[in-house]
Amino acid sequence: MGEHAGIRVVHRSGSKLNFRPPVITNDSKFLLCASGECVKVFSTSTEECIHNLRGHTDLVTGVHLNPCNHLQAYSCSTDGTLRLWDFMDGILIKTYLIKYKIYSMYTSAYHKGVIFIIAPVQDSKGSEVFQLLALHLPQSGDQMVEASQLSVVLEDVSSNPAAVSLGRGGEYIASIKCLQLEVFFFKKQKSYRLFLKVDNKKGAKNTFTCVTCHPKDDCIATGHEDGKIRLWRNFNHKKEYTYTTLHWHHSAVASLCFTPEGTNLLSGGVESVLVQWKYRENQRDFLPRLGAAITHVAVSPDGALFCCSHSDNKITIIQNCVNVSAVIQGLVRGESARTDLMVDPRTKCLVLNGNPGHLQFYSLQRDKLLYNLDIVQQEFIHELGLQQFEVVNAAFDGPGNWLATVEERRRKAAELELNLKLWAFDEQTQSFVLNTTIVAPHDSQVTDLCFCRASDSQTTLLVSASKDGHFKAWQLAAQTEADGGPSWSCDFVGAYRGLVPECCCFSADDSLLAVSFQEVVTVWSPGSWELLTTLSQPPKSIRNLCFGHLSCSKYLVGTAGHNLLCCWNLLTCSLEWSTSMEVTLLLADPHSDNMAAFCWQDKCTDLFVFKPSEPRPLFSHKAVCSGKVSRAVFAPREEMLESCEESSQWLNRSQLCFLTQNMDLMTFTTETEEEKLMASSKQLVIDDSVAMTPFYLLLGKHRCQTLEIRDKESSWGSAERTPLPKGSVAVKELLQTPAHVLPPTSVLCAMFVESLLVSVTDSREEDEPEEEEMEGESEEDSEENVALRAEPAPLGREMVDSAPLTKAQTRELRRLVKLDHGWFSDLLDS
Repeated sequence: MGEHAGIRVVHRSGSKLNFRPPVITNDSKFLLCASGECVKVFSTSTEECIHNLRGHTDLVTGVHLNPCNHLQAYSCSTDGTLRLWDFMDGILIKTYLIKYKIYSMYTSAYHKGVIFIIAPVQDSKGSEVFQLLALHLPQSGDQMVEASQLSVVLEDVSSNPAAVSLGRGGEYIASIKCLQLEVFFFKKQKSYRLFLKVDNKKGAKNTFTCVTCHPKDDCIATGHEDGKIRLWRNFNHKKEYTYTTLHWHHSAVASLCFTPEGTNLLSGGVESVLVQWKYRENQRDFLPRLGAAITHVAVSPDGALFCCSHSDNKITIIQNCVNVSAVIQGLVRGESARTDLMVDPRTKCLVLNGNPGHLQFYSLQRDKLLYNLDIVQQEFIHELGLQQFEVVNAAFDGPGNWLATVEERRRKAAELELNLKLWAFDEQTQSFVLNTTIVAPHDSQVTDLCFCRASDSQTTLLVSASKDGHFKAWQLAAQTEADGGPSWSCDFVGAYRGLVPECCCFSADDSLLAVSFQEVVTVWSPGSWELLTTLSQPPKSIRNLCFGHLSCSKYLVGTAGHNLLCCWNLLTCSLEWSTSMEVTLLLADPHSDNMAAFCWQDKCTDLFVFKPSEPRPLFSHKAVCSGKVSRAVFAPREEMLESCEESSQWLNRSQLCFLTQNMDLMTFTTETEEEKLMASSKQLVIDDSVAMTPFYLLLGKHRCQTLEIRDKESSWGSAERTPLPKGSVAVKELLQTPAHVLPPTSVLCAMFVESLLVSVTDSREEDEPEEEEMEGESEEDSEENVALRAEPAPLGREMVDSAPLTKAQTRELRRLVKLDHGWFSDLLDS
């Protein structure tokens, strides 16, 4: 049994985009945001992800532009490192090793070589507190440097990145926590603390939620839990401080940000409205209906773009607080996933609950949301306690032509409302279109759904199990001219001794249907709906059922109660093996023989990968995550991995994705995968779309192609030519190296010009022996009447009389023939 074997649990796709405030570059062309264990670089115009900056081994907790170089950015992580990136080329420049976990960081152009970080430390009582530290970056040429020079700026601060802000000119830094505002002045090395009461006279809460400082004025803006915004002045005198109050938000202010010139103040909260306050004026503008609660607000350095992070894992890019120019949507994270994690057979993307009443289709390969499908088709009302329809079950058929969904709503003192909807895939719109709605398909809650597509009759079947004690088979009727399209109807209703069915599944060849009725597993034939056999494993009910695939298709695996994993042999109808395991989730890989079992033990979840034919696990991973794994799925890979280690071969065809209790989408990665990702992020590819420049011509590719064409078309094919220079390793390395690490341009320019010069020493040396040879020729040819012997003219071409050339002209002509004129043709081609 292999344990870990170089396999690591990571946030590979679907990570949070709203975990920390995004950063817009100086030219407003790119947006950087922390996403799991990497930093994503998006284009603000196309919404596409340009680079994934990978290198951290734990959660990235902050991204900031380098104040000394606008083409570089810093990122910090809880892995205890601070990394400097060239985000334009996606290259890691330097890594600073710090002995503390970093929860947030701040930079300032007025504090060169210093990064302010928030890190946890142990106080005298042994409890963990957060401190604001000044990290002095060492000057070193090494790529990995240990940074140990730290100084404490503020003690006992909040770990929230919105709780700290640098003031005008870097003279002071403001920090909030609970009911306290603390301002630290660097020159004085003195801090001032300002306090508020727990609530005001009207009972509103005064707790601080966020802070920001005016860029050109001594003013600090703070947001509060009661929706108010306070503008603090004269805070360097404890008794003389003043503040003014702005109020529009009805709930807590989540984020505040001044524009670069300080003329406007932006605020956002749960209202999904971006509010723009005029500084020193009692005016405000609104940008409403942004779709979800605002968690962070940021402004580009030139003030051209605003951007908001939202609670539904979305980033909205706004031009001048008026026009939404782009939306970068990540994986939507709800409170829980009611449906299973599924894979769309057509697009190979992940499908699960998204916005209320929707299913989201998320591409794991591109790490991008493809589209949302509105299942409920009703407007969602944001009101606490209001019961609305929810999507609780969903399933795809084999080819991905049909999607079945179940939505339910339970009102107080009312019966359960159920709708079973069948969706057909439309080739024109490349989406699913509602085909059939079945109101109240069962009398009670639906527990499971599964599709079957019989290969012999081309009949599509859907089986639904319910707590009403029945399972129903829904059949797709043939399309007729009268109906105008295909429709669904109930073909069979099954039950077993009045027991409640929990789960159902079809075998790999669709010849068997297994339905669990509490502690009994019934096996049915879908063709005749005959009960073939029953499998019993008392005393507890069966909660999960999975048929084996490929060579293990004769096995049926299930979990009984909370601590038993069973495997039945369908050929002998007997129990093959069983083991005591508290399995919370069981699933089979449709592309291999493997199965995965997530087990709950010691408040953590363990993973075991096995084959039904062998009770010995192939791979195990202890403490995959804290808490229980709610949903998981095997997603097929675009390219098969070539892992030689036996313990990691189960990841060759599919990748295992799972959702934690905190709705984090996790997956497993091997060392080979990570090496490929790191290598691809460091390489720069020069393709055929590069502009035709002298640097490009030095590579030799284009010159070699033009040389072959000229050799074929030239009439002087027999003449010898000087070989053209070809691309060297040094030139390729020069073109692939980032500009900030190259030598000065003055040095490169001289080298480049010398490479373009044509040497004529060789041709002069060749001319001298030619002249001597010509002087020794027979006296029959007169010096004044020597002419070149013309070759016979081809048929159909007129003979042109030409004057005879002198001996000097002949020598000059031969010399010109041997010269390389390729540079002139390259000039014409460009």
